[in-house]
Amino acid sequence: MDESGAILCYISSLKDMLDQVNEEIEANIQITREIESEIVKCTELESTFFARESELTKTLYVSQFEINGLVSVTNEARKSVKLLEEELCSLRTKREEMLKGMNNKREQFSMLCLEFQRDIDKGENNELVKLLSEKELFENEISLMDQKNDALKNSMLAFVEEVLQDLQDSNSGNGYYYTYPGYPLLLLFKGIIASNPPCFSIFLFLLTAFHFHLVL
Repeated sequence: MDESGAILCYISSLKDMLDQVNEEIEANIQITREIESEIVKCTELESTFFARESELTKTLYVSQFEINGLVSVTNEARKSVKLLEEELCSLRTKREEMLKGMNNKREQFSMLCLEFQRDIDKGENNELVKLLSEKELFENEISLMDQKNDALKNSMLAFVEEVLQDLQDSNSGNGYYYTYPGYPLLLLFKGIIASNPPCFSIFLFLLTAFHFHLVL
C-alpha cells in the first residue's frame, strides 16, 4: 500500500510537472506568436521604410539633378553678366571717346569760327568782302533791270493798245479794221508782250517799224 501511494504521489507530481510544462509551452507558444506578429509588423515597417527610402532616394536624385541644372544656369548667367559688363564697359569707353572727339571737333570749329570772325573784323578777308559787295551790286542791278523791263512792257502794251484804238477810231462804223492786214499782227504782238518775251527791244523795234509803215 505504501508503495502504491508513493507511486500515485509520484505520478501526481509528474502530472503537475507535466501540466506546468504544458502551461509553459502554451506561454512560450503565445510569446512565439507575439514575436512572429512583431516580426511581421517589423517586416511591414521594413518594407515601408524601404519604399520610403526609395522615394527619398529618387527625390534626392531629382533634387541633385535640379541643383546641378541650377548651378549650370547660374554659372552661365554669371558668364553672361560678365560679358554684358565687359560690353557695357566697352560701350562706355567708346561713348567717352566719341564725346571727347565731338568736344574736340566742337572746340576746333569754334576756334576756326573765331579766327574767321577776327579775320573779317581785321579786314584780312577782303576777297570775301569784295564778293559780297559784288553780289549785292548784281542783285541791285537785276532788280533795276526787272523794274525797267516792267516799265518797258507796260509802255509797249500801251503803245499797241494805242495803235489798235487808232485803227478802230479811223475805221469805226464799217468794221474795216478787222480785215486790215496788220490787225492780226498787232494782236499777236500784244499777246507776246503780255507773256513776258525774253527781249523787249526786238519787239519794240518791230512795233516801231510797223507803226511807221502804218503812218506811210
